[in-house]
Amino acid sequence: MPRNLDLASLRSFVTVADVGGVTRAAGYLNLTQSAVSMQIKRLEEALGMSLFLRAARKLALSPEGEQLLSYGRRMLALNDEALSALSNACEGEIRLGVPHDVVYPAIPGILRRMAQCYPRVRINLVSSFTVLMKQEFAKGEFDVIITTEEMPDPAAEVLSSRGLVWVGAPDGNAWQRRPLRLGFKDTCIFRPHAQAALEAAGIAWEMATGGESEQAVEATVAADLAVSMRMVGSIPEGLVPIAADNQLPQVAPMKLALYRANRRSDEALEMLVSELRCGYGA
Repeated sequence: MPRNLDLASLRSFVTVADVGGVTRAAGYLNLTQSAVSMQIKRLEEALGMSLFLRAARKLALSPEGEQLLSYGRRMLALNDEALSALSNACEGEIRLGVPHDVVYPAIPGILRRMAQCYPRVRINLVSSFTVLMKQEFAKGEFDVIITTEEMPDPAAEVLSSRGLVWVGAPDGNAWQRRPLRLGFKDTCIFRPHAQAALEAAGIAWEMATGGESEQAVEATVAADLAVSMRMVGSIPEGLVPIAADNQLPQVAPMKLALYRANRRSDEALEMLVSELRCGYGA
C-alpha cells in the first residue's frame, strides 16, 4: 500500500528550512517549538531518514532533506491553491508599503507565498519613505506599512531594532575628507540623524546629493564622492560598511515597526501580518 506524507509535518519541515530555524518557524506557524520539532521528528521517522544535519553548528539540510524540500514546496503550494480555489472567502486588494532599503530580502518570498495561498488577493506593493508612507497611511491609502524610525507611534507594533552604519565605496577614503560629503535623499529618515550626530561630534559636513533619486545617491557614494548611512543587513550592492567608522559618530538604532489599518480583517491579511512579523522580527 502506498504511504501518505503528513502535510502538517511537511509544512513544519519546509518552514524551518525556509526561515532557518525552529524558533522562527514556530512563530510563523503559530505553534510551540516543541510541536514543530515533534512534527519534523514524526516526518523523519515515517521516511526512515534524517532531514537535517544536527551535528552542524548551523542548521543545515541533509542531502535527503534538500531533495524533499523541492517536493514539499510543490505539494504545499498545490494544497493551498486547491483550498483557495474552493473558497471565495479571501479576494480583493491589500495595499502594502515598505521602505525601499528593507524590501530585500524578505518581501519577495512573502509575496510569493501570499500569491500561492491567496491567488485571488492582489497585493499592491509601494516602496517609499517612512515619512511619506505614514502620511498616506493616515489618509487611508495603505492597509499595512512597515516603517524605519527611531520612535514609532504608540499604535505601531515594534518588530525589531537594527543598528545604523556608515557606508562608502570599497577601499574608499571619502570618510576622511572635511567637510564630510554626505549622500542622502531629501526625505531619507536617516539624514537628520546623521547630520545631528556629525554636528555633535564637531565634524563639518556638506551635502553631495539632493532630490529623491536613490540611484543618484548610491552612484555618488559608490564613486567615493560621499558617504551615507544604512541599516545593518540592508546595505546596497556596491557599498560597504566603512571600516574606520569608529572615527565617525555612532547613531542610535532604528526600529522596524508595523502599522495596520482596521478596514480589513480576514485570513489573507492575517497571513500577511504574520509573514511580516517573521520576516522583520528580531
